[in-house]
Amino acid sequence: MNHSIDARGAVRKGLLGGAGDPGYERARSLWNAAIDRHPAVVACPAGARDVAAAVGHARARGLELAVRGGGHSASGASCVDGGMVIDLGARMTAVVVDPQTRRVRCGGGATMADLDAATQRRGLAVTGGTISHTGVGGLALGGGYGYLTQMAGLLVDNLVAAQVVLADGRVVRADADEHPDLLWALRGGGGNFGVVTEFEFNLHPVGPQVHVAMLFWELERCTPALQLARDVCAELPRDAGILIAGLNAAPAPFVPPEHQLAPGIAMILVGFGDAAAHDHRLAKVCARLTPAFEMVQDMPYVALQQMIDGAGPWGMHAYSKGLVLDDLTDDAIAVLADHLPRKSSPMSVLPIFPLGGAYADVPDDATALSTRRSARFNVSIDAIAPTPELMAIDREWVRGLWDALQPFARQGGEYVNFMSEYEPDRIRSAYGTKFDRLAAIKATYDPDNVFRGNANITPAQPTV
Repeated sequence: MNHSIDARGAVRKGLLGGAGDPGYERARSLWNAAIDRHPAVVACPAGARDVAAAVGHARARGLELAVRGGGHSASGASCVDGGMVIDLGARMTAVVVDPQTRRVRCGGGATMADLDAATQRRGLAVTGGTISHTGVGGLALGGGYGYLTQMAGLLVDNLVAAQVVLADGRVVRADADEHPDLLWALRGGGGNFGVVTEFEFNLHPVGPQVHVAMLFWELERCTPALQLARDVCAELPRDAGILIAGLNAAPAPFVPPEHQLAPGIAMILVGFGDAAAHDHRLAKVCARLTPAFEMVQDMPYVALQQMIDGAGPWGMHAYSKGLVLDDLTDDAIAVLADHLPRKSSPMSVLPIFPLGGAYADVPDDATALSTRRSARFNVSIDAIAPTPELMAIDREWVRGLWDALQPFARQGGEYVNFMSEYEPDRIRSAYGTKFDRLAAIKATYDPDNVFRGNANITPAQPTV
């Protein structure tokens, strides 16, 4: 029999029913259809007290825990077989904006679409991914790249406070004055330290209209297109954003029929400031390498945030690996140009996130973020496919390209949000010298490693 924690924290049998119940199916449903797990217990809390009751219930019965926000984890960390799922996304999605302090508080189950909609009503925003149905929680706790990285840093750089339910049931606030060590760990250390039931972020004036150009070059011009993108990133001002991707063109009305679903290189160039400066930058790009087609228009910031949702629709099979590059060298570009034609699924994609501006302003030791601040590019290699058979083929494509890029990658500093598999040595390597500090904080707040279904940082063992 499945259970749920009701709004008062009491355990009540049968609330979500069996596997066919819509509430149960929602709780176990994940963005990545390759993950098919069946929890024994589902909790749909309405607040921190309910979460604490759920954690206590799971611990008393020896149930493994998973916390579900947006359900977007490629690794499947949002669900667990035979354990308990705490589904924050069912009832804890409220967003409250304070325009005077330029702060926002949001529930642990909110998505970026929820956050963007509320903040844009006040002409404000915070960095937040490129797919709007991504959950705020998982994105923030690992880092959080987006179009605003150059201007505002990562989502985690803007995290100023969090309400956290700890493994022992306590509800604490982590900020600069209370539990500052816990706040440091949450800013990049993932879901290792408790259940974050509320986040508080700094906001920045953005929009409501932004200047957007989407440019596409066919695969035959992959090398010069990536070289151009590298040079554009080097000159990018603070009031601009960019995303580079190897992908198949969408079957959209603005795409000429001969290019629809064709593989190539896309560049999304965004201007958050002066329109004339954005137009001048765009003209320079097109003069250097004329795109096969382009889409240029002003649009609401929320529309920008949703523009490529179709590239990562819910219910696809997915597998990812990522790495960090100090530069997008010609040799690294040659590897990308060699491997991009080898993918089989038209949905598989190679997003490249430039790192500069406000991202590089933050000292390495200011947050627990796994990627270093001196890095220039964060590369995600994503197999996305509608069937398991096609996924199996492109999983090998991901692994082959990842291996081929290793000579150009930083050893250590891998971005944990791009991991589909959590090998302990990779996690330790990703955090490098920060790992021991994180392990010590873990030993303070979760000594029994209750929150372990993630990029797990095991608690430091007491010295004798």
